[in-house]
Amino acid sequence: MKILIAVDGSKFSLKAVKHVTSHLDWFQGTPELHLLHVTEPIPPGRASAILGEEMVKNYYKEESQAELGPAEKLLRKLEIPYTSAWKIGNVAEEIRAYAKKQKIDMIVMGSHGHTAFQNLVMGSVATKVLAATTIPVLIVR
Repeated sequence: MKILIAVDGSKFSLKAVKHVTSHLDWFQGTPELHLLHVTEPIPPGRASAILGEEMVKNYYKEESQAELGPAEKLLRKLEIPYTSAWKIGNVAEEIRAYAKKQKIDMIVMGSHGHTAFQNLVMGSVATKVLAATTIPVLIVR
């Protein structure tokens, strides 16, 4: 089974990783874990023009590595193999596209991201992923 865990560095996404790792016995065999972080693109215009393309690329890379870091550290500590990736774009759409391309069987994500106060019931990204895919989605709170 291939499991995609959407990671944004929030406490909820780390809870999602912990939830999966504490329930590996639910799955037949060892699941193939994929971590994915998606960064919203910087609006085109002055910032990109002033900073330069290389600096913007470095920003995306550093941002993604920082957000993936705690989840990767936990998986390394538990000696659980994983694949880690990062994308730039619309978060829900990039999660859907990655899951489709990698033939993911289940998406796991936290109920809220860094913007938990914007949606008190469930985060907007989680809601959009639920609407955008036919793959089962497990929301961890």
